[in-house]
Amino acid sequence: MTELFRLTAAELAAKIQAKEVSAVEVARAHLERIADVEPAVHAFLHVNAESAIAAAQAVDDDVAAGRQPASPLAGVPLALKDLVTMRGAPTTVGSKMLANWEPPYDATITRKMLEAGIVIIGKTNLDEFAMGSSTENSAYGPTHNPWDLTRVPGGSGGGSSASLAAFESALAIGTDTGGSIRQPAAVTGTVGVKPTYGGVSRYGLVAFSSSLDQAGPCARTVLDAALLHEVIGGHDPLDATSINEPVPSVVAAAREGALGSLKGVKIGVVRELSGDGYEPGVTASFDEAVDQLRALGAEVVEVSCPHFGYGLSAYYLIAPSECSSNLARFDAMRYGLRVGDDGAHSAEEVMSMTREAGFGDEVKRRIIIGTYALSSGYYDAYYGSAQKVRTLIKRDFAAAFEQVDVLVSPTTPTTAFAIGERTDDPMAMYLADLCTIPASLAGTPAMSVPSRLSGTDGLPVGLQIMAPALQEARMYRVAAAYEVARNVADGGPLINRVPELEVS
Repeated sequence: MTELFRLTAAELAAKIQAKEVSAVEVARAHLERIADVEPAVHAFLHVNAESAIAAAQAVDDDVAAGRQPASPLAGVPLALKDLVTMRGAPTTVGSKMLANWEPPYDATITRKMLEAGIVIIGKTNLDEFAMGSSTENSAYGPTHNPWDLTRVPGGSGGGSSASLAAFESALAIGTDTGGSIRQPAAVTGTVGVKPTYGGVSRYGLVAFSSSLDQAGPCARTVLDAALLHEVIGGHDPLDATSINEPVPSVVAAAREGALGSLKGVKIGVVRELSGDGYEPGVTASFDEAVDQLRALGAEVVEVSCPHFGYGLSAYYLIAPSECSSNLARFDAMRYGLRVGDDGAHSAEEVMSMTREAGFGDEVKRRIIIGTYALSSGYYDAYYGSAQKVRTLIKRDFAAAFEQVDVLVSPTTPTTAFAIGERTDDPMAMYLADLCTIPASLAGTPAMSVPSRLSGTDGLPVGLQIMAPALQEARMYRVAAAYEVARNVADGGPLINRVPELEVS
């Protein structure tokens, strides 16, 4: 029998409901896998062993009693990015500032998943406050890419994606501000989806950039991502930015796409997301993917989005500005870390000492940039101008989607880079999000699915698929069709080629 932890979420759920295996057995198999490979991968900051077994037992009790499953994912283990709150577990956001903080409430998506019978098995590592592209900025050490342990798993959600690639969890939750779901998915050979902004509640997410942050599903297959998407999506009155619209029918779209035809679908290749700076192996993999989409019956045309080239500059003014405002709450006065509270220092000194000790270099860098961009005399020149560029990018998307159903590009210009390679070069690090930032600025949905491995280094490459707002079904259909065709061409899912990890 195939090891349980290697099965997809859909396969696990089906076996649990058919009583071929118990949810407790599934949870224990994943907990054992975590114990074996975590010393090498370091995907988790906290493992919820006791609560996971208890949640799995509740699913088994329902099955034994003949009750309908709470959802199609009941009993499936999931790894939760450690900036999403969950009662009974710490939420550190990868920072010393919130070391050992246990929130008194569940995030809306946490509550929805628990109600759906999903077994939250642990909290995953991330760049501090979700600021980074490599998971090296975590105060608790870097996560390693299971494809090559000397390389990064992307960021900020590298822990979630690495947990999938290492078969430590069947599902995961990430958050995407400028690419933090899609870029890690690309470099770990997994699937990552950024929903339409407002399509999934942000209540209970520790804020980085409030006009950009978006939670979304991470998985090893398109169908698994779709099943999770339908669990976590939907309107939430606790989130003022939540869209009061039905969740798109992404599961039906994924199943339709898996039938293998894209006849009648028009796909646009974004001219501006290619060229210099893209590794040859990435370009070749993307070109092969486009040829495969064409072979599936899609009409493929080139589309120009002329303002996408300004996205990186605009993002690194808007996101730090909002970060500067959001992180002002970490002032040592109300909760979290407090340094120098010995009666010998003023409140201002305690605040300064705490923020110096609690925030890492990248967080400090972005706070400084954002504070400057918002300062008197510079607001219009920097933050205001960046918002104008954001509007132009939205118009580019609107014009493109008048011509095509979806847009495609590489997810990231390179494969996974070596740990330590870019830590002293912030600009090189930021360029990892070159392709993902436009959809974040526009608030439109986008996802990354694995394309062929790079012929240069044999590492995963991601194909990014972008759709209009609330039209996630379009991209799930295209992604599922491509996934099936790629699996046939490669003799099976690429994720099965992850090297065997040395177990403890």
